[in-house]
Amino acid sequence: MAIEHDYFGLLESGPDGSIFWSETVDFADQRVTVDLTAPDQDDVSQDALDVAAAMISSLEDIDLTARNAMVSELDDRTSEVTEYLLQQQEEFGENLTDVLVDISGDVQMDIIRSLQLVSMTILADEHGGADPFAVLEYALDADATDDVLLVHLTSDGAVQSVTSAD
Repeated sequence: MAIEHDYFGLLESGPDGSIFWSETVDFADQRVTVDLTAPDQDDVSQDALDVAAAMISSLEDIDLTARNAMVSELDDRTSEVTEYLLQQQEEFGENLTDVLVDISGDVQMDIIRSLQLVSMTILADEHGGADPFAVLEYALDADATDDVLLVHLTSDGAVQSVTSAD
C-alpha cells in the first residue's frame, strides 16, 4: 500500500505497514535532516501530510518559535534549557567562543543563537493528538549526538516542551 502526496510524493509502506520519508533540506547556511515517520500508514491522514509539508516549508518560522521557547525558559534555573547551557559552558570551557556564531556578552543567548538545527522528525500519526507531532533537535556541536536539546511541537506549531536528550 502507499499514500501519495504533492510534497512527499509516493509514500510506500513497509511490510509492517509503517511509512518513512527522509530528505536533507537547506536551512540558512546548514543542512537539516527531515524525517517523516509513522508506525501504521492507516493512521496518517492527508491533513497530517499537509501540515508536515507546511512545517518543512516554514522551517525558518518554526526555528524562531523553538528558539524563543528556549529563551523563555532561561528564567527558570532548573529548566532543562538552563542546565543544557551550563553543561555546554562547562564542556567547552575557554573554547566556547570558538563555536559561537555571535558574541554579544550574554553567553546564554549566544549559545541559543549558535545552536544548530540538526534534524526535524515528524511523527505523522500524531496529528491533532496529545503527543508531539514534530521534534526539532538542536546541538552546539552537530557531531555530539548526545548533547542535544529537543523541542517538541504540536501539529499547529505550538511548542509543547523543550527537553535535553539525557
